[in-house]
Amino acid sequence: MTALSRRKLLVLGAIGAAGSVAIAVPWLSAATAQPVIDVSRSPSCGCCGDWIAHMREAGFTVNDRLVDDLAPLKAQLGVPADLQSCHTALVDGYAIEGHVPAQDVHRLLRERPAAAGLAVAGMPLGSPGMEIDGRQEPYEVILFTTSGRSVFARH
Repeated sequence: MTALSRRKLLVLGAIGAAGSVAIAVPWLSAATAQPVIDVSRSPSCGCCGDWIAHMREAGFTVNDRLVDDLAPLKAQLGVPADLQSCHTALVDGYAIEGHVPAQDVHRLLRERPAAAGLAVAGMPLGSPGMEIDGRQEPYEVILFTTSGRSVFARH
């Protein structure tokens, strides 16, 4: 058994033993150059598919999971209620909530701040996946921790 498959078994066992929401853990092996992002979304949301396409175009390998109730996952990952959006993702231990641009996720993975993740609250027009008739609303990408938050980027 390889080290990677042992690692997968240990992590999957820990997830099962925790009895909480089953989420997939992103695997990023030395042989994989592209970041892997696990996206959980509602089966009825169309803009989430557009955001996933944006992430794939930016070099991410995307695992797409349809989930009926995202609330337990958002709670488990520590996404503040006022920052929640239509989909939640996990990449290399960070939560990504909503229509966060791929460039900001790449920056997060380069800089590796002590944080729970990034969020774009709501569904601002012009954000990735929300491109409608060329309309653009200004929005912020928020870096959130268990104890606070700060503006990570403005678009």
